Amino acid sequence: MSKLSLITKGFVKDNPTFVLVLGMCPTLATTTSAINGLGMGVATTFVLIFSNVLISLVAKQVPDKVRIPVYIVLIAAVVTVLQLLMQAYTPGLYQTLGIFIPLIVVNCIVLGRAEAFASKNTVLDSALDGIGIGLGFTLSLTVLGAVRELLGTASIFGFKLIDGDGMLAFVLAPGAFMVLGYLMVLFNMYKSKFTDK
Repeated sequence: MSKLSLITKGFVKDNPTFVLVLGMCPTLATTTSAINGLGMGVATTFVLIFSNVLISLVAKQVPDKVRIPVYIVLIAAVVTVLQLLMQAYTPGLYQTLGIFIPLIVVNCIVLGRAEAFASKNTVLDSALDGIGIGLGFTLSLTVLGAVRELLGTASIFGFKLIDGDGMLAFVLAPGAFMVLGYLMVLFNMYKSKFTDK
C-alpha cells in the first residue's frame, strides 16, 4: 500500500463515520455546530497520530496478555496531553466539548486503529494511518456539524447566513440522527459510484 493511499483511505474507503460507523457517541453529541465538529475531529486526529506512533514503537515488546491495557494507558497519556493543551490554548472549545475529550481514550476508532493497524506496521505507516483516519473523521464531523448548524440556526461556523431562525430539532438529538442518516446514504451512493469503476 502506498504512503498516499494510507492517508486517503480514511476519506472514502475506510471513513470512520460514514463507512465503518465508528465513534457514533462523539459524532452525534458534539456536532451541534461546524466548529464543534471540527474541534472534536482535530482532537481525535491528534490522539490517533500520536497513539498510533507510540503503539507502533512498543507493540513488539508488549506481551499479548496485557496488550489492550498497555494500549489504553498509552492512549490515555496522549489524551491527557491533549486536555492540558486544550485547557491552555482553546478553553472555550474545551468547555464546549466537555466530557467527550477524556472519552477519546475509549473511542473505538482510536483503539481499533491501534489494534488493527499500528500494532502491526511501522511507525511512519502508523502515523500516516492516523492522519488519514483522523482527517476522514474530522471531515465527517465538520460536514455533519455544518449541516446541523445550517438547518438548526441558519448559520455556519457561527456566521448567520439567512435572516430568521432555523429548526431547533436539527440542533437536538433527533436532528443528529436524521442528518447523519441522510449524509451516510449520500456518502455511500458517492462511494459506490466512484469505487465500482
